[in-house]
Order: sequence, then C-alpha cells, then structure tokens
Amino acid sequence: MTPAAPDFRLDGRRILVTGASLGIGRAVALAAAAVGAEVVLAARRRPELEEVAAAIAGAGGRAEVLPFDAADPDAIRRAIGMAGRLDGLVNNAGSVTREPFLEASEAEMDRVLGLNVKGATIVAQEVARGMAKAATKGAIVNIASIAGLVGARNRSLYAATKHAVMGLTRAMALELGPMGIRVNAVCPGLVNTPLAADLMADAAFVAATSARIPLGRIMEPEDIAGPVVFLLSAAASGITGIALPVDGGVTAE
Repeated sequence: MTPAAPDFRLDGRRILVTGASLGIGRAVALAAAAVGAEVVLAARRRPELEEVAAAIAGAGGRAEVLPFDAADPDAIRRAIGMAGRLDGLVNNAGSVTREPFLEASEAEMDRVLGLNVKGATIVAQEVARGMAKAATKGAIVNIASIAGLVGARNRSLYAATKHAVMGLTRAMALELGPMGIRVNAVCPGLVNTPLAADLMADAAFVAATSARIPLGRIMEPEDIAGPVVFLLSAAASGITGIALPVDGGVTAE
C-alpha cells in the first residue's frame, strides 16, 4: 500500500494572522491563502489590510480584515471575540528596538514588552480559549527570532522579549497539547522587511551581513512564510514546542 502524501494544504481552515499588513505577516497571509486557508487579517490600519485582502482575492483566495491594536488588551479581546471560529493563529505582530543596553529607556521597555510579550500572550490566550471551547485541533505559530535563541548586541530589550516568546511557546505546547492544539515558534534571522528598511538601505551593511550568513543572503519574507504554513498544516501534525530557525544558517555556528 502506497503511503498517503503529506498534506501541506490548509483547505477549510480559518487562520488569524496578526501584523498582516506588511513584511512577514503579509507574506504568511498570502502563502496561507494560496494553499486554501481562509485568512483573517489583523493589524492596526484597515487600508493596508484591505490591500492585502484584495491581493488574496485577486489570486482566487479568501480573506477578511479584522483591524485591532495588538498592544491593547481590550481591543484584542473584543476583536477575537468577534472573529468566529479559528483553526490557526500566526502570532506575528511585534516591534524591534535598537539601542545599547546601558541606554535602554523605560519607555522603550514598556512599549516593546507590551506588544511583543503581553500583547502576543493575550492574543494567543484568547485564540487558544476559543479553540479549547470548540474542541478544535488547532495550530499556533508564534513568530519569535534568532534573538530569542542567542544574544543580540544593541537589541537587549528585543532579545528579552523574544526569549520570553520562546518560553511562552514551550509552556503553551505542554499545556495545550493534550487538547490537540499544537504550538510552535519560527525564529527568523534578519529579514528584508519595512522594520529593517534603514539597515537594508546601507549597502555596506548588507554586503557585510550577507557574507556572514552561510547561505550568503539576507532572508526575504517569503523565506519565513513557507515554514510557517508547514507548521500550520497537517504535514506537521506531530510537531509541537519547537523553535525553528529560518536564518540562512547563522545559528548553525
């Protein structure tokens, strides 16, 4: 008997993607829709979400927009309460801060911790509660960073938040696994997104950074989207609690 082929499709599944208006979130939303998911697009600004939804519809996919601020607990709870059934979550909304540790300000601590840790936790909690109530065998992918696996110069606050996301991912996997809910993290290296636009505009930086990456190039959002869609799919049905680096080989050293 020929074994069944792995199922990488997401047909019939509703996937919430936060931070879906640009960068990694946008690429993930487009990729998930391309393999059959109905994508619920979340970010603060509706016009950008409408553009992504139009791109998905133009390619024959299905999407709806659900604007909310992922740093606002009340807004998160209201929006997810109205979202209906969710089979998956890509917990992607986040921000980065670049400043030396000795100069890290309390205001930046509050901002980046509020979004990257508290906001991400509440989003995951609300989605997981809905899955548990509906007895949905769901999948959650938290977008962490290689800064959640190793240190990061001049990004101490960001690294702290992404280490927290990794701890959250592992703890969620342990608690939610018995309910049939899988929880994993994807850990990108440097990615060519609007958050890194200032770095990508520096040709010398790009050349030097690329030379240090075993694959010889900085990641693109689409490099992250594929692994995320895989972890959402039935092809990854036995995987939970992992941190998957997508960094061109940087953390192999």
